[in-house]
Amino acid sequence: MTTTTRLPVPHANNYDWQRDAACRRMGSEVFFHPENERGGARQARESQAKQVCARCPVAQACLEHALNVEEPYGVWGGLTEDERRHLLRTGKTGGLSLSA
Repeated sequence: MTTTTRLPVPHANNYDWQRDAACRRMGSEVFFHPENERGGARQARESQAKQVCARCPVAQACLEHALNVEEPYGVWGGLTEDERRHLLRTGKTGGLSLSA
């Protein structure tokens, strides 16, 4: 008797939103801080990243993804890692679609 194992279907459609992201063709240095970045430099970079997110048509999907996978670094969907951790810790995620 032969046992056939089927591979799971790829979940590429779960990430289709990334094709429409405003940051798609930008360098990651705007969204992810270099080691030991602090103070004004970090605030300026995060502000620049958040400006990109503010005009992004898929910012909510991006934020939902970051919260669902507990993305540990960077600005995703307009929020920094500290802001996302706070949302998850307090449970104040509003109408976002989060997996259980």
